[in-house]
Formats: sequence, structure tokens, C-alpha cells
Amino acid sequence: MKIISLYNNEKQLIRKSISGKREAQQRLYDKYSPVMLSVCRRYVKDIHFAEDVMVSGFVKVFKSLKSFRGEGSFEGWIRKIMVRECISHLRKNQFVVFDDCAFEKLDFKTQNENQFDAEYIQHLIDALPDGYRTVFVLYAVEGYKHHEIAQELGISQSTSKSQLFKARKWLQEKLKEQNSIGHATR
Repeated sequence: MKIISLYNNEKQLIRKSISGKREAQQRLYDKYSPVMLSVCRRYVKDIHFAEDVMVSGFVKVFKSLKSFRGEGSFEGWIRKIMVRECISHLRKNQFVVFDDCAFEKLDFKTQNENQFDAEYIQHLIDALPDGYRTVFVLYAVEGYKHHEIAQELGISQSTSKSQLFKARKWLQEKLKEQNSIGHATR
């Protein structure tokens, strides 16, 4: 006798979730929430706010689940909702400022180790001004094009390009600084 897990198939989970089955909704949430929290965390510095954004994003996912047509990946569809929810959160809380002088205001302390682990890179990205970080993550991590970023954030394509250029330049400088500190301590 073969034992088959209940609601193991993603399409079946989606169908059951649409019909209001809480167990299926919980399984979808459990499956995708860790990945989506990391997506939200890229945009929102504070983990508690990132969790709030993710939860409100999942509310939207379940409310609009009927509109998922099965084209493309389900995870990609959820990710798009989460990214929009993060941008909405940043706008609503007026965290996104596209300020050309923002880097001059940063007070960043470098890491003492000569390691560029994921946590350190995230720390560097967190140190970016919110507007720069948002453009950087949308472009470099999520793969959005400048015209899509401009449309999503309500800015011009040239502003998007400028923000990305400045974010990359600043990140490169911090990585070089860290690398030279590491070589000096050897």
C-alpha cells in the first residue's frame, strides 16, 4: 500500500486554498514564507517590519489566488506580490528618498574580518539609503529592468540608473576598504 501526502501537489494546494481549505493555505504559507521573508528583508531593514510586510503580502496572495493563471512559477508570482508590498510599505512610511547627497550622511562602521559573507553583504546593503537600496535590490537581485523600476517606484529611468550606479560605486568602495583593512592586519 502506497501512502500519498495530503495536498502535496502544488496545483492541488492552490485549488484547495482557493476553496478556503485552511490546511492547504497553511502548507503554502509554510512552504514559501522563509523565501519570501528573505525577499522582504532585502527591502526592509528591520526584521520585525519585514515580517509584517510578508504577512500582509500573504494576505494579498490568498485574496488574489484566483487570479493566478498557472503561467510561470507560482513562487515568482508570490515574489512579485511581496516586492510590491515592500515598495508600498516603504512609500507609506516615507522611507524611500532619492537623495543624491544621501551617502555623505551615512555613518558606516566596517567589519574587522576579511570575509565577505552573506550577512556582511546584507549589512552593507542595509547601510545604503533606502531609495538606493530599493533600486539596487530590484535591479541586481530581482532582475527588474530600469523601465520597470521607474514604473514601479514612480521615478524616471535616468533616476533609476543613477541610483543603481551610485549604490554599486558605494558598495564597491566599502568592499575595497574592507579588503585593504584585511590585508593590513595580516
